[in-house]
Amino acid sequence: MGNDGGSIPKRRELVKSAARVPTVSELKATALENLGHAWTHDPLTSELLDLENVVSDWRGRLYNYESVLKGLMPSAADGDNDDDAAPAVVNGESPPELTFASTGIKSLRDVVKLKFRHYAPAPSPSRHTSSTDKRGKGVWACPVTMKEMGPATKAVYLVPCGHVFAEAAIKEIYKKDGACPDCNEPFHDSDVIPILPTDQADLDRLTARVKNLGAKGLTHSLKKGKRNGKKKRKADDANGDGAAHSDKPKDSQGPSITSAFFLPDDGTSVKVHSKSDVGSRVSGINNAMTAAITARVLAEQEERNKRRKLAASAR
Repeated sequence: MGNDGGSIPKRRELVKSAARVPTVSELKATALENLGHAWTHDPLTSELLDLENVVSDWRGRLYNYESVLKGLMPSAADGDNDDDAAPAVVNGESPPELTFASTGIKSLRDVVKLKFRHYAPAPSPSRHTSSTDKRGKGVWACPVTMKEMGPATKAVYLVPCGHVFAEAAIKEIYKKDGACPDCNEPFHDSDVIPILPTDQADLDRLTARVKNLGAKGLTHSLKKGKRNGKKKRKADDANGDGAAHSDKPKDSQGPSITSAFFLPDDGTSVKVHSKSDVGSRVSGINNAMTAAITARVLAEQEERNKRRKLAASAR
């Protein structure tokens, strides 16, 4: 305890201090850092975003178009519980923030392809330009305000055209005519989607919007959903409206066992006496010649099978 060149620790050195509450400036810096990461990286793959081929869902999140296509492929949807597996590390970076199943994207109708405006670098006044000069990269900026797109600018995009602008520019334009400054397509106030929103009011508005669209049978891109169309056709058929779509009467016992078909080569008709399974296989063929040939081949196969069975039983 003594005379060894050491010192006796005091109580204030042994007792750990309580966790310090971060200041407002620290919280803002952390939020800005997270927002900057979301502006530059795909949350599904942690790869860099390609603003020339980027899409957004109803929440305003940004994805690479290729990663959404991979998520929609049947091999990713069926099978081996890929969504529940641990995400892999890409290029030594942290794993992706979320899985494709948690995004709620069921088809390409649930995303909108964004159209950013890229401006080439300004000519340098000096012949010797540093390779680290930002002017050599160009910027993605709002075509109205010329503000650079990123975490420092609150940006929005319009549905369904997908053009991206600064929010301040759209607010001023919407007061005048409510048309896209780039393609002149009209839009509603509810179809102005903030990119990577952080305000709770914006998140609540987007949630209410997608619910209203779902009640109308529409998706985020204002296109009709596939499931709604199928249900509507089934309902029409149940009500008797679907009879006009087909001139062929439906029989509850399946297609007729005996059918006559005309072959174009000899002009004779071929009657096929077969079982109901043959008729069911032929009934889906619209071409008369193809149906006749198929029915004849199936009948010959059945006749050949019967002869083989009789020959085997005779032995």
